[in-house]
Amino acid sequence: MNNNSSRTRNRIFFLTGLGIALLIAVFLSPLASQNPDGLDRVAQDLKFDSKAVEEQPAQKLPFYAIFDEYALRGVPESVATPLAGLVGTLATFGLAWGIGKLVVRKSPESDDASQLE
Repeated sequence: MNNNSSRTRNRIFFLTGLGIALLIAVFLSPLASQNPDGLDRVAQDLKFDSKAVEEQPAQKLPFYAIFDEYALRGVPESVATPLAGLVGTLATFGLAWGIGKLVVRKSPESDDASQLE
């Protein structure tokens, strides 16, 4: 198998995976439960949710002004959640791709050719 067809197959694989993840993020995120998640539910059941720290560490992050829980601030609710899913999926993919590019060293073409002999 040559290097070009392998790259093409990898590119198709990653783009297909990204496309599926984006479809799930955009079309299924509005169907997510509005009930509190596990930790919030336990805090409510045991009645210590009011003892939470007033200034949460997340409020200090630069993008806190843009996102509110799982939605975008200032955007209608019907659009905010799918848009947040889209942005989050693209950001996660971009970070993973970037880290992968930094971690995996590209071997020189000459080394590949000498190994085949």
